[in-house]
Amino acid sequence: MSGSSPIRRQAASGATESDRARGRIGFVAGFTIWLDTTVTSDQARPVIYQVLPRLFGNLCTTRKVNGTLAENGCGKFRDFTATALSEIKAMGFTHLWLTGIHEQASGTSYPQRPADPPDILKGIAGSPYAIRDYFDVCPDYAVQPGKRLAEFKNLLGRCKEAGLKVIVDFVPNHVARSYGSDIRPGETFGADDDKSVFFDRNNHFYYLRSSDPGGGPPLKLPTSSMPGCSGLFAPESGFGRVTGNNSITWSPGRSDWYETVKLNYGHDFTTGPDTSHLPGPETPVADVPKTWRTMDSILAYWQDLGVDGFRADMAHMIPMEFWAWSIHRARQRDPDAFFTAEAYDNDPAKLTTGHVLDALLAAGFDAVYDDPVYDILEGLYDSGKWANDLDALTFTGDRFHRSLRYAENHDEVRLASPREWGGLGMDVGRPVTAVLFGMGRGPLMLYSGQEVGEPAAGPEGFGGDDARTTIFDYWSMPEFQKWVNEGKFDGGGLEERQRNLREWYGKLVRLMQEPAFARGNFYGLNHANKENPGFGRVGDEAASGHWLYAYLRHDWQSRQTFLMVANFHGTETLTDVQIQIPADALGWLGVTKNETPLFTERLEDGWTFSVPAAELPTQGIALPPLPPLSARAIEIVKVPS
Repeated sequence: MSGSSPIRRQAASGATESDRARGRIGFVAGFTIWLDTTVTSDQARPVIYQVLPRLFGNLCTTRKVNGTLAENGCGKFRDFTATALSEIKAMGFTHLWLTGIHEQASGTSYPQRPADPPDILKGIAGSPYAIRDYFDVCPDYAVQPGKRLAEFKNLLGRCKEAGLKVIVDFVPNHVARSYGSDIRPGETFGADDDKSVFFDRNNHFYYLRSSDPGGGPPLKLPTSSMPGCSGLFAPESGFGRVTGNNSITWSPGRSDWYETVKLNYGHDFTTGPDTSHLPGPETPVADVPKTWRTMDSILAYWQDLGVDGFRADMAHMIPMEFWAWSIHRARQRDPDAFFTAEAYDNDPAKLTTGHVLDALLAAGFDAVYDDPVYDILEGLYDSGKWANDLDALTFTGDRFHRSLRYAENHDEVRLASPREWGGLGMDVGRPVTAVLFGMGRGPLMLYSGQEVGEPAAGPEGFGGDDARTTIFDYWSMPEFQKWVNEGKFDGGGLEERQRNLREWYGKLVRLMQEPAFARGNFYGLNHANKENPGFGRVGDEAASGHWLYAYLRHDWQSRQTFLMVANFHGTETLTDVQIQIPADALGWLGVTKNETPLFTERLEDGWTFSVPAAELPTQGIALPPLPPLSARAIEIVKVPS
């Protein structure tokens, strides 16, 4: 793997010259301290703004459940004006993830493009992850649908002028049941497949056998009780294909990805996760499985259009050998091509016997989703987790500093939902996002609407009232519309609380480019304060670290240091907080007992304080009251006494 590790457990007590050359600079209290010598000061940390164009500029306020495009409206590529993009850039973002821009299966028809049957749709607009043509963009997003690719190229040009790099989805595991490319018909998936066999190395799909569960043909979809549906899909009356979630049945259920079909990368997934028989990264194009060649052509197509990177959907379900091969080829076309992976190690469908996040990084990804840390933070409010539970995830090797961290995305519930995250409202995002963003050096991501407290309240369509802003339906975001403000993108309709929240997120995002956060190392403080009664205990708690989390970030090149502190509690102000900084940590920071560090708060109120270093391991640093749902980023500057 490239890069270097964060602090990790080690029994030794010194560092050799060879260790120092590799980045290991010493040991502290049983932990090895590593310095990433590959990071330079001119490398901007990727900060991604995720946005679904369907929602971004849609000013319609009808919001009819299961409404059509004509009823509920739809955002367009043109809504990303120079003003809108400059505001996104000014907030501190480096990348714009244009989610779901590919042509998808949809219930809306256009000239030369009929609507898809409702049986293979989730929602009238359709799922952005049921792609109908990988070489085209969604006509919904164009003012002139017949010129949609030209309008998309114009958007790419505006992003470049604004100084924003563009990421699009790469959905390698599955496509819509109605897939067929009008742009490149010769590269349509499944066109020449042998449908008589379940698996063939050069088939694009997996085909059901008459003996498979579900009663044999025709394919029976779980839609027969839905309006306008029959439960059948005419093209699959004589054959059937495995669903995108690996369901081998003629009768998939509603919880299956029944609207999609699984793609075949030359490996029979029913034989297990060992894919070592597949080709290596230097294999000529002619010698790899057919799906590899098609996918390489797709990546090259979008790179040629000017796309800067890709977010790979469910990347753990794809052979690691394909990733090594395809990313290698993509970087030959563009050495700076950015790849980040959505992946989950706890999914039994993963195609590796080791930890899949590590395997994906080894295959060439720049970053992988940090779902485990997200789950613990959400668990503080819905499953009895403690902030201390984060400690187990801060010593996980290379991936700790190469994880993409987020508090929202299109798959997760909204922070401001009235019935999720403790129902505490949009301010719960402050401690959660501050802790997430400040932990490591990896990319950061914020989902549009998060910065103004979009709650996703009420039913919307296919997804119902699930606390997520729908990706399946024509819809708009009422709170986000207040920032759009009739296309002015000036936040003119926001309440003061929302304006303050958006400004806070911008301040946090920009702070994350400071050296200590962009290239520094991590030292957790909760383990040293569990027995400290001044470390944020609430009520009759006999141990510390339930609602308070604290850690240090230190950059060896600039010698910059930050103390990040968060109060996750929804109603309690933590008073008389004293954070002990152990002697080993002070040694790691290069602070001697004769110095008097100056502490300056940089995220909220500019509070300052100084204390002799000799007092920090025992008395600690006394903080002012920490309001509920708050975070503090405190810069520590050495001041010789």
